[in-house]
Amino acid sequence: MSDLTVEPGQEGPVTVSISRRVIAGHEAEYEDWLHGITAAAADFPGHMGVNILRPSGSTDGRYVLIYRFDSWAHCQAWERSETRQTWVAQLDGIVVGEAETRRVTGLEAWFDLPEVPAAKHAPQWKMAVTLIVVVFVIVFPLQLTILPLTTDWPHWSRTLLIAVIQVLLMTYLVMPRVTRALRGWLFA
Repeated sequence: MSDLTVEPGQEGPVTVSISRRVIAGHEAEYEDWLHGITAAAADFPGHMGVNILRPSGSTDGRYVLIYRFDSWAHCQAWERSETRQTWVAQLDGIVVGEAETRRVTGLEAWFDLPEVPAAKHAPQWKMAVTLIVVVFVIVFPLQLTILPLTTDWPHWSRTLLIAVIQVLLMTYLVMPRVTRALRGWLFA
C-alpha cells in the first residue's frame, strides 16, 4: 500500500462544494430547494453541517452549497441515495448547465477558505510549514499543562489525550482562523 492510500474510514471528514448557476427569476424556487435538500441531508449518518454561499463576486454569481460528512463512506451513502437523486431531479428548469463539484478530505480541508470554495489549494510546502508552526504552538503548552496533571496515566493515554485536544482545537478553532489570516501567503 502506498503512503497516499488509507483504509476506508481513516480518511477523515469529507467536504464537498457544489456550485450552480440559477436561471434568472428562479432564485426563490432554488432557495426553497436548498432548504429542502439540506434538511434531507441532515438526517443521514455522519452529516456534519451545511453552508450556503449566495451569488456574489467571489462565487462568480453562482450559488455554492458546501456540506461535510465525517467519512467518505457516509458522504457516498448520501450522494448515491435515492433521497438526494429525487432532490437533484427537481432542479430541471431552475439551474443552467452542469454543477461544478469539488471534494476534499482530511488535512486538505483545514486549508479551505469557505468563502471561495473553488479556490486552488495551497502548495504542500506552505501547508507543511503552517502545520508545523500551529502544531508546535498547540502541543507545547498542552504538554506543559496536561502531562503534570496526568502523571499516573499510561504514556499512551496521555499522548492520546493531547492528540485529541490538538486535533479538535485545530479543526474547529485554530485552522479556520490561521487560514484566513495567512490567505494572502498560502494561496499566492
